[in-house]
Amino acid sequence: MKLLFSKFQGTGNDFVMIDNRMSIFSKDDTKLISFLCDRKFGIGADGLILLENDPELDFKMVYYNSDGKESSMCGNGGRCLVAFAKYLNIIQNTATFNAIDGFHAATISEENVSLQMKDVSDIHLKPNAFFLDTGSPHHVQLIDNLKDLDVKTEGAKIRYGIYGQKGSNVNFVTQNSDANFNVRTYERGVEDETLSCGTGVTAVAIAMHKTGRTKAQKIQIKTLGGDLEIKFDVLSDSYKNVFLTGPASLVFNGEIDV
Repeated sequence: MKLLFSKFQGTGNDFVMIDNRMSIFSKDDTKLISFLCDRKFGIGADGLILLENDPELDFKMVYYNSDGKESSMCGNGGRCLVAFAKYLNIIQNTATFNAIDGFHAATISEENVSLQMKDVSDIHLKPNAFFLDTGSPHHVQLIDNLKDLDVKTEGAKIRYGIYGQKGSNVNFVTQNSDANFNVRTYERGVEDETLSCGTGVTAVAIAMHKTGRTKAQKIQIKTLGGDLEIKFDVLSDSYKNVFLTGPASLVFNGEIDV
């Protein structure tokens, strides 16, 4: 059969998007999902996202990593899915949807999508690093020479060496100024560095504030794929009204034999 798809990207984090409101896609076929995400033999993407019906909200998000397995929340993927929903005329400039970590709201202004992330309260201190869950698990570690770091090798060491088979995403960080950081991320499921990670930069912003490296509640993050902004409110020991903002755009539409 021929499968229709769209490809979207948000700061270089790219996704195969499929309108699955008619339940046409085989959701348990991990080999098919992995093939579609393969950059040599398939379409090529960091992940695949299904847009599905939701009984109460605008739509539902189902996210798969490029290894073909359903995964935890993807922030840039969520922003791209909102842009995809607008492209399909499901929404206009606002959206509400369900994902694996629960409710999300979003707004669109031109190519920028601002996505509400989950509240965060548990931040765990590790030797020279921090661990927190922003919809996906993230290890955050400050480093001096970020530009020359072998992120794939060093990220894999931490992903498996500290967190085992289940793993964690790994973020390496340098601080540019009080409210500006550079971040490079190793993503589990992709098992490599990606150009950007939405839940990752969210984790970095919150960890840097929690540890006093910044007092700002609006933080700019530079990734290899572009710039993202994270803002939040701090109530007691919790981070609430967390929003991830940045560009998300259509790359191309197509069809593929599956």
